[in-house]
Amino acid sequence: MKNNENKLSDSFSRQNTTLKKRRRWSESLIQGSLFLAGFFSILTTAGIIFTLGKEALLFFQKPEVKLFEFLTGTAWQPHINQFGILPLATSTLLTTAVAMLIAIPLGLTVAVFLSEYASRKVRNFLKPILEVLAGIPTIVYGYFALTFITPLLREIFGKDVVNIYNTGSAGLVMGILILPLIASISEDALAAVPRSLREAGYGLGATKFEVVFKIVLPAALSGISAAIILGISRAIGETMIVAVAAGAGPNLTLNPFKGAETMTGHIVRISGGDLSYDSIDYDSIFALGLVLFLSTLLLNIISQWIVKRFREVYE
Repeated sequence: MKNNENKLSDSFSRQNTTLKKRRRWSESLIQGSLFLAGFFSILTTAGIIFTLGKEALLFFQKPEVKLFEFLTGTAWQPHINQFGILPLATSTLLTTAVAMLIAIPLGLTVAVFLSEYASRKVRNFLKPILEVLAGIPTIVYGYFALTFITPLLREIFGKDVVNIYNTGSAGLVMGILILPLIASISEDALAAVPRSLREAGYGLGATKFEVVFKIVLPAALSGISAAIILGISRAIGETMIVAVAAGAGPNLTLNPFKGAETMTGHIVRISGGDLSYDSIDYDSIFALGLVLFLSTLLLNIISQWIVKRFREVYE
């Protein structure tokens, strides 16, 4: 009996050795393609960092530019050598805040409804609508903000209060743009919560509402937090909506009914003009781009930390 077992084990070992030695060209091709794809993404990121860093360094090396004044200055007027980023940064954060006030509650509500309450028929009807919202070009959203949302705000609050170009309408429409992103990722996070947790809650006598808001949502906190931070990153980097509807010209204000230029809107406006290469205005574009890149990078790092810190693993 032991001899038969030894023979079988020797046979299996020889077969495993043969399988390891045999070369599978299809698997090698797939593995090589995946490696090239990952390497290309890393190379692209490195190229972006190198380009932004090199051009931004030229800007900060100019004698007219002081790093402390760049970070704390309240006026951005390159033609008179004033490079305070606060007006552009404030308007960027203001439009982002307005957008998230719309996108977070509506996106989470849609995600909870689709994941926990909607029937299959309703879900199949609403999901394509969300995908359509996500696929609309942002320039269309920009003109929608300018021609529909702004007149509506001026009608409600008064034409003397709301400017034609204002950060409020841009932020509201930006929230509609980001809503499908937050809703989709949050729904995936909710769907990943095991069914057994829901059934345990029902077994203890909890209602549907209590199960959703006291069990499912806390269990999916890491995924929902990542979705929100990703939405914030998307709002900070949004360009065409703010370029069309928020206004032109840096303006240090916290009033969402006033016009103000964001960092992305400023890049669009001055890059379309007649800027000579290696001029200080030209180099300032890359300095603003570097600030945007570092901001989104920081948000992504925070998102990864939150996912690792609050991630729940179920077996």
